Amino acid sequence: MTEESATFGAGCFWGVEVAFAKVPGVVSTEVGYAGGWEIDPTYRQVCAGGTGHTEVVRVVFDPERTPYQTLLDAFWACHDPTQTDGQGLDRGYQYRSVIFSESAEQDRAARDARTSLEASGRYSKPVSTRIEAFRNFFRAEEYHQKYLERKGLAACGT
Repeated sequence: MTEESATFGAGCFWGVEVAFAKVPGVVSTEVGYAGGWEIDPTYRQVCAGGTGHTEVVRVVFDPERTPYQTLLDAFWACHDPTQTDGQGLDRGYQYRSVIFSESAEQDRAARDARTSLEASGRYSKPVSTRIEAFRNFFRAEEYHQKYLERKGLAACGT
């Protein structure tokens, strides 16, 4: 089996991890921080701002079973991509909507998907999702991994 990885930010990483874990062909998920300049940041540092990181989910998947487009569909479905710097009550740069493309193919697919979504008329506001080249990923503290699953929750706030 060939595995690839993909990294997405769509608000609080707990709920986003649950959404991606349900996608057939996803081998594993882990939550962490990406895109910033601080080396090995902590949750407290990221939430305080100033590290440039976003809460993300790193998804390892089998592209033979799950095309990258399927992950993009799950990404668009699990949050409101028109909200800038946050989702719902979670506000701040660390909760922004972002796709960190890990290859030229991912970058092209993400840009095409965003363009299609914008043209679809599904949203009355512009899509604010950023697409950036993957630079780094730092695994979040262990207590964040599979947080909702360990608590027996299907989603945040339930």
